[in-house]
Amino acid sequence: MLHDTVLVNAPLRQVYDQWTRFEEFPRFMHGVVAVEPTGARHLRRRTSIAGVRREFDTEIVDRLPDERIAWRSVGGGVHQRGVVTFTPVDARHTRVRLAMEVEPEGVTERTADALGILSARVSGDLLRFKHFAEDRHAATGAERGRIRPSEATGPQPAGNGAPRAPASAASRPAGRDTPRAPGGGGLRDPGDSPPKAPGQGAPRA
Repeated sequence: MLHDTVLVNAPLRQVYDQWTRFEEFPRFMHGVVAVEPTGARHLRRRTSIAGVRREFDTEIVDRLPDERIAWRSVGGGVHQRGVVTFTPVDARHTRVRLAMEVEPEGVTERTADALGILSARVSGDLLRFKHFAEDRHAATGAERGRIRPSEATGPQPAGNGAPRAPASAASRPAGRDTPRAPGGGGLRDPGDSPPKAPGQGAPRA
């Protein structure tokens, strides 16, 4: 599990909207050469890391505006999934948490994982995103449509979705639940009725 958190000095909506401009990822994500939307929930990514070039598709499996975006790779021999969550600290500051699971492939990536290079890359990407978002008075665009895990088109990856972003109870604003990963019965839309306990039926008269 790779994860880190950064505090961005910008309002929640601006920070969330900027993250959804996936075409801008090469400007702050190490090794990302290009990101091209190929549909409402699919992206084609091209990467070049330590001399290893890859091209693969990712699917957004959960998107709740101003709260979270979760994705997973589909095809291309690349196995990764992740979730980024956005928490307002106050009117002008936003906490961004990124959690990823990446299955290293080949000697180069396995060595990088063992040396902690992959983890450092996540931290560096978040820090660069912080500066990128703060340097703008407004986001360069936005994708705010709701995408639900139940609408996912690809096969469920091992573990049924994206990892849960790490968060401590002390860092969460009152009244906000910790975002949960899609799949595995964990994620519900706000306002959905809670699941019934096994054997629970209608209340007796």
